[in-house]
Amino acid sequence: MLVTGILLFNKVSKKEEVEVHINDLKVLPVTTKSIENELHVTQSLAWKYTALLEELTDPDVQHKQCDMPIVLLKQALYNVRQHEVFLKMLLADADLCTKHIEMLQTELSSKMKLLKETMQSKTAVPTATVFPVFKVLSKLWSGLQDEAELLNILSNITLSLQPFLASQAKIFSEPYLDGLLEGSEVKTDEQRMTESSGTADEWLLPETTTSFNELPQQYNGFCGYTFVNRDGLLLPGTPQDFVFPFEMQKSSKQAALNFACSPDDFVEKVAEKAKCSPELIQLLKLPQQFSCVSPYSEDLKHHFESLLVTKCESGTQTDIHPMETNIVKSYEWNEWELRRKALKLADLRTKVTHSTQTDLSHLRRENVTQTWLPKDAACQSKRDGESNVPKPQIYLAGLRGQRNAQVAKINLTRSVDE
Repeated sequence: MLVTGILLFNKVSKKEEVEVHINDLKVLPVTTKSIENELHVTQSLAWKYTALLEELTDPDVQHKQCDMPIVLLKQALYNVRQHEVFLKMLLADADLCTKHIEMLQTELSSKMKLLKETMQSKTAVPTATVFPVFKVLSKLWSGLQDEAELLNILSNITLSLQPFLASQAKIFSEPYLDGLLEGSEVKTDEQRMTESSGTADEWLLPETTTSFNELPQQYNGFCGYTFVNRDGLLLPGTPQDFVFPFEMQKSSKQAALNFACSPDDFVEKVAEKAKCSPELIQLLKLPQQFSCVSPYSEDLKHHFESLLVTKCESGTQTDIHPMETNIVKSYEWNEWELRRKALKLADLRTKVTHSTQTDLSHLRRENVTQTWLPKDAACQSKRDGESNVPKPQIYLAGLRGQRNAQVAKINLTRSVDE
């Protein structure tokens, strides 16, 4: 940490800049902008699907014939709405990550200025003054790198969600949807909320209700009444101006009044229709109504129901070495050292010990040793003798020279009696 802080300070001092930038941080606006563009495209598709289904499922309007089944349109709408929810979550995380990066960069710049002011006019600075600041610089730099890595992960998740829209894009292309919506008005979610806003005596108003924004809203912001009466059509509700006491959003005031007549029946019908499309259980936030199919036991039902709607931030810190180190000082890896110890142990066998008589000598262990007694025996072996005889020596003369010369043989062997 200390070395990293010193290197950062030296790098900034050479460039004569106060702010430090990471190359990865250059893609921060690009990452957030790409998620926003993807969200805008997804929302435009959702608005087109909603307008088309609203026209096809309206019993009071004579709509033109459509060769495309309504079931595929509803499945495409559900898929796009799920994609929209995921992108909103990713965009919220990206915005939070960007805010953290801006805060870390501001703090990093202030620490750099503090170090420059401290070390500029002095030739020697106490380590107790600058070393803590260097450590803080290292922590801030690590935090910036972590946030940049998190943004990279969010960007990869956004790219991994694109294949889930590829299949329906082949079925419902942009020209095909525009042809079906020719002459129809495509309303955004904000326009629908503005048109359906109203007041009544039985609503919970934001001005008179404490913690209005924290009230739980059922069906993830979609109108349950329209979902039942329009055969699974998802229309956004209006929680900005009023909230029904049954904790459910409605697309209009009339829908809320109709729902108030028999709320339990509508809740059961929503659950029945959600069984036909299991993806709606998570999209409309209906896990509590389907707790019977939960893998948990009945004893833990209430416990896990509370966990489904509870979010918290937690952290865990562990030791670097949770297990105590065990160092054996007598361990030897050198082969010659092991041989030396083996020779010392073998040498003990030839040593003699001395004993002393004490009162407890009767407790000594008795040892018995058997030896072979010496034998007095001898054996006679034969003795080899030898004699020296003269070596025979004969001299031959006349072997070389003339052809007719005679060979002379002279016996030079010494006599045995000599």
